[in-house]
Amino acid sequence: MRVIAKKALREFWMTHSNSEESLKSWHKEAVEASWNSPQDIKKDYPSASILQDNRVVFNIKGNTYRLVVKVNYDFGIVWIRFIGTHAQYDRINASTI
Repeated sequence: MRVIAKKALREFWMTHSNSEESLKSWHKEAVEASWNSPQDIKKDYPSASILQDNRVVFNIKGNTYRLVVKVNYDFGIVWIRFIGTHAQYDRINASTI
């Protein structure tokens, strides 16, 4: 998969250094993945939440952080839509962000 934009992850781990290893691991796995459907993501990440409009919520670092992405399965693209703490995630609408 092509992940857009790693910069958002990098900026996040610069201020939340304990997330760096988990985010780098997620990014590597996503780039190497061939997700053709939400079911493919669930096979790799059983705790991921599949939302409407091809959005997926990943628990990062034991659910300390939340990562929201939008996936275009036909073109193999994953867009980073949000990365934040659990409290920050609770203040957004993951289906529309």
